[in-house]
Amino acid sequence: MTSLLAGLGTGLALIVAIGAQNAFVLRQGLRREHVGLVVAVCALSDLVLIGVGVTGLGRVVDAVPWFVDAARWGGAAFLAGYAVLAARRALSSSGEALEVGAGAASSDADRAPGVLKVRSSATRVAATALALTWLNPHVYLDTVVLLGSVAASHGGSRLWFAVGAMTASVLWFGGLGYGARHLGRWLRDARAWRILDGVIACLVLVLAVTLVVGG
Repeated sequence: MTSLLAGLGTGLALIVAIGAQNAFVLRQGLRREHVGLVVAVCALSDLVLIGVGVTGLGRVVDAVPWFVDAARWGGAAFLAGYAVLAARRALSSSGEALEVGAGAASSDADRAPGVLKVRSSATRVAATALALTWLNPHVYLDTVVLLGSVAASHGGSRLWFAVGAMTASVLWFGGLGYGARHLGRWLRDARAWRILDGVIACLVLVLAVTLVVGG
């Protein structure tokens, strides 16, 4: 039980930090668009990475330094592109911004007048979630290396530690994705969504710069 709780606490401490992945899950939750798919992709990815770290394969990351560098530059490029798209939505005065705002409505009756609901394809959403997860080098350093190292300190109970960390990931992504819909009432108009996209653009761009400078 001690190892399980330790894994739960450590997992939450690492995953709760605001990042591009969490921002994307939050945005999809607010739009109520493919939420289950996004939560599943992010949670399952974490389960795989945690399993890899706990089984000791995290040493591979330490043994192959170019892998981290490649992930760092690839992740920075992707995040920069994602920031540009979010900035375009934030600066849009019509069309896309209005369509995005409709996602917060739970029904046609709740939808703001003149707002159309346009959904992104499941394939595109899943691809974005995968990229935001697997192109982030911090995922490997934190989830694989750090969690793997902490788990090793629990000896024979390291599998319970892994269960705790995996539980933290599932609870966090599920809560973030499905809990976001309760914020929909404050994000019914296009201006609120443009502000949200502006914040996301700035956040993701800072993360991209941090990846490059931090290397």
